Amino acid sequence: MPKPADPPSDPEGLDPFVHWFRQATPYVHAHRGRTFVITFGGEAVAEAGFADLIHDLALLHGLGIRLVLVPGARPQIEERLALRGAALHYAKGLRVTDTAALACVKEAAGAVRVEIEALLSLGLANSPMAGVRIPVASGNFVTARPLGVLDGIDYRHTGVVRRIDRASLRRRLDDGAVALMPPIGYSPTGEVFNLSAADLACATAVTLQADKLIFLLEEPGVPDPSGGRLSNLLSRDLESLLADSPALSEELAQSLRAGGYACTQGVGRVHLIGRHTQGALLRELFTREGAGTLITASPYETLRPARIDDVGGILELLRPLEQQGVLVERPRERLETEIDRFSLMERDGMAIACVAIYGFPEADLAELACITVHPDYRSRARGDKLLEHVEAIAKAQGIGRLFVLTTQTAHWFRERGFEPASLAELPARKQALYNYQRNSKVFIKRL
Repeated sequence: MPKPADPPSDPEGLDPFVHWFRQATPYVHAHRGRTFVITFGGEAVAEAGFADLIHDLALLHGLGIRLVLVPGARPQIEERLALRGAALHYAKGLRVTDTAALACVKEAAGAVRVEIEALLSLGLANSPMAGVRIPVASGNFVTARPLGVLDGIDYRHTGVVRRIDRASLRRRLDDGAVALMPPIGYSPTGEVFNLSAADLACATAVTLQADKLIFLLEEPGVPDPSGGRLSNLLSRDLESLLADSPALSEELAQSLRAGGYACTQGVGRVHLIGRHTQGALLRELFTREGAGTLITASPYETLRPARIDDVGGILELLRPLEQQGVLVERPRERLETEIDRFSLMERDGMAIACVAIYGFPEADLAELACITVHPDYRSRARGDKLLEHVEAIAKAQGIGRLFVLTTQTAHWFRERGFEPASLAELPARKQALYNYQRNSKVFIKRL
């Protein structure tokens, strides 16, 4: 298994590996027994380093994840066509599979299947596959029909998925096998059709109601306007993204379309990952920041009112700052009674930030308190989002000013419109509770 990069240093001085392993543990539990459909191109199969990907897939299987693999075979098909002096033709972005091309498709799909089965059968000592036995199931799971004639073009043996044999697939997965589905489909009349691996993976994920549909791409992922990588997308935004990004490759655009459709049909999450980064699949599945682009039907990171079962997560956020003297210590009992004052920013089930607001309507003031962001997530203006959230709450309550007491972060509040104020300007109830030993500075912002 590729070694992950060392995580940030742990505040308790733990060994980086121990810290990383503990951080990955929630994902180990969350993924066990889940169904993942994973598709990758024939380019991955053809590379010498393909065994590394197989080792990672074997690790997922060993962790109790139910795997369906959908490999492409384009370079293998093109190689066989070239040997025969032929070529794979395209019309309007779709493949035209004539009789000669279909023969190459059959050969290539069979060769890819055998190569994957062979690597999943490895059991050499001193290798990641030592002592591993992974049964592989392949078969006629896919019923297809011809794409037909579109705009006068006969696509011949190019097909589309008509039905996936869900019961047979589930039985193989229940038996502990890895299901292997080359991009081939069959008709009730015995015909064979060349299918798109992306479309087949999408149809399979939808049929199985898979927990994840994963595309391992030749590109790094979905680019953002600054040239980086988009980490999250909502399925409802994909149409506008595709319209505004005509330069996207056909592979990436097809994966986005298929992934967006899968989300609307009940697949929990879709991941687009650049496969050329070592261990990218593991990073995406076992770290909170991931390594690719996640597509979901609903927001992956949310800001919501805190609930009583969030108390533990909020305490974990506040404790380091309380120990440093940045925040006043809040016992669990107090936090439980005041939980309705808190809002929580949650990412993949983890509390990554929080904020509280205490109203003093008699003085047209509200206190901004406990604004905290986890050290690993102090980016993307999350603190500003918390502040905007509290300002909106105050305005909705008819309160026109916010105040804050701080000992170490005065500059942050000054940069966001808070002005120095005196203790006498605070509500009488707050003045009575002021801790003169902390000597906190007072700042007020007019909304």
